[in-house]
Amino acid sequence: MTDRTTTQGRRGLARYGPILLIAVVAVAGAFLLRDRIGFDALAQNRDALIAFRDANYLLTAAGFCLAYVAIVAFSLPGAAIATLTGGFLFGLFPGVLYNAGSATIGATLIFLAAKHGLGDRLAARMDGAGGAVRKLRDGIREDETSYLFIMRLIPVVPFFVANLVPAFMGVSLRKYVATTFLGILPGSLVYTWVGAGLGEVFARGETPDLGIIFAPHILGPILGLAALALLPVVVKRLRRKD
Repeated sequence: MTDRTTTQGRRGLARYGPILLIAVVAVAGAFLLRDRIGFDALAQNRDALIAFRDANYLLTAAGFCLAYVAIVAFSLPGAAIATLTGGFLFGLFPGVLYNAGSATIGATLIFLAAKHGLGDRLAARMDGAGGAVRKLRDGIREDETSYLFIMRLIPVVPFFVANLVPAFMGVSLRKYVATTFLGILPGSLVYTWVGAGLGEVFARGETPDLGIIFAPHILGPILGLAALALLPVVVKRLRRKD
């Protein structure tokens, strides 16, 4: 009996341990790091960062990407500052690839932890459920790519939640990674571009305008991409009515 209990405990730890670890670190990070990671910290350390990058480019790039992955994977504060830093240190290109790639890897780690811990069971229960739950699941499954892409292009839900929902809905890893990377790429491109111009912002003693993504000439194309992604869903609905 003791051996069975021990075995079950180990299985439970292996199943739920990763997602619990992410939750604990996320809560701790929210309290310990929220005032430590910000634009002021980047401005104060900009010369040291540039000097280190110039002397150790590959090490800087690797360290930056690992730090960004950790920020996203553990839902730590500072994702926007990290994106600006990527543009500041590495320029628009390859900075945007470092930013979008690292964010995708971090999001994928959350996805895998959630899917391993609870996702498969919840997906199976939803498949076996009836009524509104089953209709919701079938609707999303029919147009998964469109829904996932729109969810990333227009982040109407927190990034952390957007990482968990696909795991609970039984989305495949391949589709999740592809829609995450492509969906966050436009936003990453904008903020990396802002970061690439931080040198002039620092020289003027100003702070970057992170609200630039809501400017009509930038938000318009992003909404256009979202509308394009939604088009297959609309067409299917219209055909059903006919």
